[in-house]
Amino acid sequence: MLGPVSLPVLVYGRQDRPGVFDGGIALRKVSVIGAGGWGCALACVLCRNGHDVTLWSILEDEVLALRQNRVNQAKLPGVRLPEAIEITSDLSAACSGKDLLVFAVPSVFVRSTSKMAGKYVGDGQVIVNVAKGIEENTLYTMTDIISEEIPQADVAVLSGPSHAEEVGREIPTTVVAGAKSEVTARLIQDTFMNDVFRVYISSDMTGIELGGALKNIIALAAGVIDGLGLGDNTKAALMTRGIAEMARLGLAAGGKLQTFAGLSGIGDLIVTCTSRHSRNHNAGELIGRGYTMQQAMDEVKMVVEGVFSAKAAKKMAEKYGVSMPIVEEVNKVLFDGKTAKDAMNDLLTRERKEEFSQMDWE
Repeated sequence: MLGPVSLPVLVYGRQDRPGVFDGGIALRKVSVIGAGGWGCALACVLCRNGHDVTLWSILEDEVLALRQNRVNQAKLPGVRLPEAIEITSDLSAACSGKDLLVFAVPSVFVRSTSKMAGKYVGDGQVIVNVAKGIEENTLYTMTDIISEEIPQADVAVLSGPSHAEEVGREIPTTVVAGAKSEVTARLIQDTFMNDVFRVYISSDMTGIELGGALKNIIALAAGVIDGLGLGDNTKAALMTRGIAEMARLGLAAGGKLQTFAGLSGIGDLIVTCTSRHSRNHNAGELIGRGYTMQQAMDEVKMVVEGVFSAKAAKKMAEKYGVSMPIVEEVNKVLFDGKTAKDAMNDLLTRERKEEFSQMDWE
């Protein structure tokens, strides 16, 4: 199913579901920068936890519509923004004097948004990135970009198997927060966590971000499998070999192996490869049916992050000397005109391999 799902509107702030998880979190001033589906869903989580929440969009028409209707019908239908959330297009007001900023713009706009916001961010102000991607020209992760543009900030990441459509409807979700210091990681954990949104913490920001970016490319390939009419065996093989590729590159870039076995690795890969909410899977399915990359993106009508990360991942693999055959074939289908069927055949008929690089034989 590729179209939006029609759902009844969920209203936050019910008295029978208090927002505080254990009665111990501190209330904070938080701004969510980006009012797409993910930004709106996280704003609802934060408001439900009792925080003072501001939601920013660069689009004045979007701001006016959200103020009037309190629902982002195009990107998060069925979820009403609480009246307590302030909605603005004033970036200075959104950034200044806040305890924490959540950057929820698409990865292709992280640098431009950081450039605009930098002058309003104070020393040590915490910025939590929730976008997933790799910048093609620099091969930077999103926190690398934010740190370069806003060096005075304390930049962290929040990632994991977390479709906005489900988070917005209070469906139980678990994510991981990565930061340079344990103090910052626990601040993020305390700010976001409640009885349906569980947050773990980690020091492996590199692994978390690469897991979140690379799984989108594998999800495109999983969608292609469905578009070609193939089966569960094929998709299971793709996901298994996909996580192997993700881990190889992540380790080469300085990430930790256990991160790729965790929420931002195999967890996010599973949900993105199998869910009807996944833009990457849906775009891949259309490509498997014969759509071009651009036609698929136009049909999905949202940013397909895997398309923008595919070239960067291939360049990173070349930089670190890492074998990533699935990523290579995805790039050929997206940008070189190769058919999905030929790409699948070439993956299956590669030279014979051992499953693991080091095998002990009797």
